[in-house]
Amino acid sequence: MRLILLICLTMLAFAANSLLTRAGVVAGADPMQFAVLRVVAGAVTLCGLVALRGRHSVGGFQLFAAQRVFGALALVTYLIGFSLAYRVLDAGLGALILFGVVQMGLFGYALVRRQPVSVFRWSGMWLAMVGLAWFVWPVPAAVDEGVVRVDLWGAVLMAVAGLAWAAYTVNGQGARDPLGASAGNFAWAAVGMLPVLVLVPSGAMPLIGALSAISSGAIASGLGYALWFKVLPQIHTTTAGIAQLSVPVIALVLGAVLLGEVPNVRAMLAASVVIAGIGVAMIPSRARA
Repeated sequence: MRLILLICLTMLAFAANSLLTRAGVVAGADPMQFAVLRVVAGAVTLCGLVALRGRHSVGGFQLFAAQRVFGALALVTYLIGFSLAYRVLDAGLGALILFGVVQMGLFGYALVRRQPVSVFRWSGMWLAMVGLAWFVWPVPAAVDEGVVRVDLWGAVLMAVAGLAWAAYTVNGQGARDPLGASAGNFAWAAVGMLPVLVLVPSGAMPLIGALSAISSGAIASGLGYALWFKVLPQIHTTTAGIAQLSVPVIALVLGAVLLGEVPNVRAMLAASVVIAGIGVAMIPSRARA
C-alpha cells in the first residue's frame, strides 16, 4: 500500500506539471523562459534539500556520475519539447500524447533488454494505446463537431519530450540515492538551459507564468521526480510505463475543472479505455500480491 500511495502521489505531480505549464504559457509566459525558470527552481530546491540533509560535499549531489550527464540531457530535451508543445496543446491532450509515447518507449526498452512481459501487460498496453489513438485520431467536423483538433507540430514536440522522458525514467531505475541523483540531474540541466535565454526574446514574464514555473520546478518536478526515482527501483520497466498512462486522465479532469478545457464525450470515452488498459495491465501484480 505504501508503494501504491507513492506512485499515486508521483502521478499527481506529473499531472500538475501539465496543468502548470499550460496555465503559464496561456498566461503569456515564453515557453523557453518558462522551461529555464522551471529547471532552475527545481535545481535550487533539490540541491538545498541535499545540503540540509547534511551532505555538503559536491559528491553528495552526484554531479560527476555518468548517469547525471545522461539524465541532464534527457531532462533538457524533455523540458524544451514539453514547454513548446503546450503553446498549442491542451493540458489533457498533451499529457495523453506524452505518456502514450513514454509507454511505447519503455516497452521497447523492456523488449530490447529481454525483460519478461506478461500477456496481461501486453493486453493492457495495447488497450490503453487504442484509447490514446482514439482520442487523437482526426474526425470530420460533420461526424463530431466537438472533436479536439491536434496540432501536428505540437504533437511532434510532445512526442520528442515523451521519448526523452522515457530515457530519463530508465536512467532513474538504478538510482541508489533518489534525492541526490535528482539534484545532480537538475543542476546540470539548469546549467545547460541557461544559454537558451540568449535565443529567446527578452522581456518580463507575467506573474502567473513565473509562479507557475516556480511551482512546477520546485514542487511538481523537483520533489515529484525525486519521488519517482525512489519508486522506480521497486517496479518493473513496463509497470512504470503503464502507471504513467493514468497521468493524462488526471490532467484531463483537472484541466476541465481548473483551466476550463472541458473534454467532449469522445475524449471521456477514450480516457475510460486508457484507464481500463491500466487495470488489465495491473492484474498480474495484484494476483502475485
